[in-house]
Amino acid sequence: MALTTRATRALGAVAAVTLAGAALAACGTEHMMRSAGATASAPSVRAAAPASPSALSSAPTAPSAPSAPSSAPTAPSGTPGAARTPAGTARHDAAPGTGRRPAPGHRTASPRGTAAHGTAVQAPARGTVVTARSIQHGVEAPGRSVALTFDDGPDPVWTPKVLDVLARHHAKATFCEIGPNARAHPDLVRRITAAGHRLCDHSVHHDEAQSRKSEEYNRHEILDAQSEISRAAGSGDTSLWYYRAPGGDFSPSIRAIAAGHGLRPLGWTVDSDDWRRPGVDAILATVNSELKPGAIVLMHDGGGDRSQTVRALETLLDRLDTAGYTYTFPQR
Repeated sequence: MALTTRATRALGAVAAVTLAGAALAACGTEHMMRSAGATASAPSVRAAAPASPSALSSAPTAPSAPSAPSSAPTAPSGTPGAARTPAGTARHDAAPGTGRRPAPGHRTASPRGTAAHGTAVQAPARGTVVTARSIQHGVEAPGRSVALTFDDGPDPVWTPKVLDVLARHHAKATFCEIGPNARAHPDLVRRITAAGHRLCDHSVHHDEAQSRKSEEYNRHEILDAQSEISRAAGSGDTSLWYYRAPGGDFSPSIRAIAAGHGLRPLGWTVDSDDWRRPGVDAILATVNSELKPGAIVLMHDGGGDRSQTVRALETLLDRLDTAGYTYTFPQR
C-alpha cells in the first residue's frame, strides 16, 4: 500500500513538470509569432529619383500637379543631406534639383551636425503662423510654369531695371532681400509689392557660413531681417513669405527658426550663375540646360554689377513666352 501511494505521487509530479514545460513552450511560440508579425508589417521606404531636366526648346509637357507642402513642424529636427547637387539645399536637406558646384567663397556650405550645436529652438510668439520647415523646391501653378527669384537686393540701380523687364513680360517674381538693403530703400520694397511680386527674407549680413554659428546669431540674422523687410514694405503688407539662407546654407535649426516665424525655407532648382558675371550667353546657356516645368530659377538684382543679369533676363523671358511658359511663385 505504501509503495502504491509513493508511485502515484511520483507519477503526479512527472505530469506536473510535463504540463509546465508545454505551457512555457506555447508562450514562447506565441511571442515569436507576435514578433515576426510586427516585423513583417513594418513599411519600407524607397526614395524617388529626381526627374531629368528639359531644355526650353522641348515640346510642351502634360501639366503635373505640384507637390504639396509638408506638414507644420512640431520640434526642431532634421537629417543632414547634400548641398548644391540638390540645388538650393546646401548639404543639409536632400531634395530634387541639379546644378554645378560654385567657386569657393560664394554658394558653398559645409555639412553640419545637429541643430545649432544641440541648443533648443525657442517657440514662436503666440499668434505666429507656423509653416513647414522643409526646403521648398515646388511651385504653386501646375504645368508649364516657372518661379523667378532674385537675391541680394533691393539695389537702387538694378532692382528697378529688373522690375521694368518683368513688367514688360507680365511676369511675377520673388525678391529675396537683405534686411539693411530693404531698410535703406523702402520705396523699392513697396514698388516690388505694389507690382504683385512677393518678398523673401535673405538675412541681415548674407553670411554663407551661417549654419556654423550659434542659435542666438541665427535668430538675429533671420528675425531682424524679417522685421526690417516688413517695416520697409509697410504695415499690413503680407507678401513676405519665405526665408532663403545665403548660399543655401540651411541647417535644421535655421529652418526651424524660419518656419516657426511664418517663413518657408526656400531653395531653387536652377542656378543661373549670374553672380559670376560669366556673360549673357553663358547665363542663358546655364538656365536653358537646367530649366524644366516647375523650376525655381535663381538670379540676382543686388550684390554688384547686374547688367548681365538684366540683359539675360530680357532674352530669357522672350524665350519663356515663346515656349508657352507662365510665371508663378514658390509654394509656401
